[in-house]
Amino acid sequence: MSEDRKMLEPMATVVSIALRVLLALVTLGVVFRTVHGGWGSGLVCMTDDSTSGSVGADRFSPERGVSVDAIPHYCADSPSTSLHLLDELSTLPSSLLLIGGLFLLHQLLKGAARDGIYTARTASRLRVLGWWLLAGSVVAELIESNLKAALLAELTTSSSFSAGAWLGMWSAPYMAVFTGLGLLTFARITSAGAAMREDLEGVV
Repeated sequence: MSEDRKMLEPMATVVSIALRVLLALVTLGVVFRTVHGGWGSGLVCMTDDSTSGSVGADRFSPERGVSVDAIPHYCADSPSTSLHLLDELSTLPSSLLLIGGLFLLHQLLKGAARDGIYTARTASRLRVLGWWLLAGSVVAELIESNLKAALLAELTTSSSFSAGAWLGMWSAPYMAVFTGLGLLTFARITSAGAAMREDLEGVV
């Protein structure tokens, strides 16, 4: 297994450190906001990327023949508790996806170093990570786009919470989806390699 462990470096060490640092930062952030009353305080702001319009060029300094567009950025000076809740929840799915993905990747690398790369367990862990990225990224984006559309509807009278509004907030997670599909493919390859390894060991 030492050769397998060597092949997984430096990725295994980097992921282990990154996971620990991320968890430490999240813990410190939660403790700091709890102690200093950061929950439910401050401004609630949001940029409506789906809307833009031209502004007077005299306010800026564009080159000749260049137009300037403005994207509205809304801020509630005295937001209600529900607005704060929507604002906090609108970034939570991506954070959970990142932390969960790093944890599963850490478990995959640690397990592969211990059990071997071409094993059924490693293939199973690859499959779990692949589905986490594939399905998790789509679900996270779906939830966040709905929450952002609901938040925008509370910040402006020109927008309402509807299917068109959340579709305007939707951003397809192409990279995460393709990475998840790639991991599922490698899971099948690893599973086939594990079966071939068992057959060879049986012959020997």
